[in-house]
Amino acid sequence: MLDEAYFQYASRPDYPTSLDYARAGHNVIVLHTFSKIYSLAGLRIGYGVSFRPEVIKAIKQVQEPFNVANLAQWAAIASLQDPEQITRGRAVNDAGKAQLYAAFERLGLPYVPTETNFILVDVRQPCREVFGRLLREGVIVRTGDIFGYPTKIRVTIGTAEENARFIATLEKALAVPA
Repeated sequence: MLDEAYFQYASRPDYPTSLDYARAGHNVIVLHTFSKIYSLAGLRIGYGVSFRPEVIKAIKQVQEPFNVANLAQWAAIASLQDPEQITRGRAVNDAGKAQLYAAFERLGLPYVPTETNFILVDVRQPCREVFGRLLREGVIVRTGDIFGYPTKIRVTIGTAEENARFIATLEKALAVPA
């Protein structure tokens, strides 16, 4: 199984797709979701692509019955009828990346450039403490310690307003002595 949940966020023209690997006849299934760029996370809907009938048959053997609600199916169909949704979503994400990158550079915080809708940034303090300070202000991020990075947080890229609120709250959280 090859998970391409964030594939539509990639803005690099040379970004590879696992579908090429599947089309070449390899024994894989490529997973896509409507949870990310299509903004249907709460509905838990996605799909898999394979060109190998035996792979599809194996998946169907362990597939739970009635695993996708009708509402989720209708929402996915409706979202596919707006082909510009991905373009708009990517544009908002790219602008948000630039906004957050600029803030991190201004604050002297190293970060990992991304092709997704989140950024891993080194806050140079114990991430759990920064997480707690952000949470008290109503800003939720993921701590990096769960991935083995005790001074990093993972922040989701939002709208310009959401990013500005995060940046202001992060500045306040970082100003507290560790």
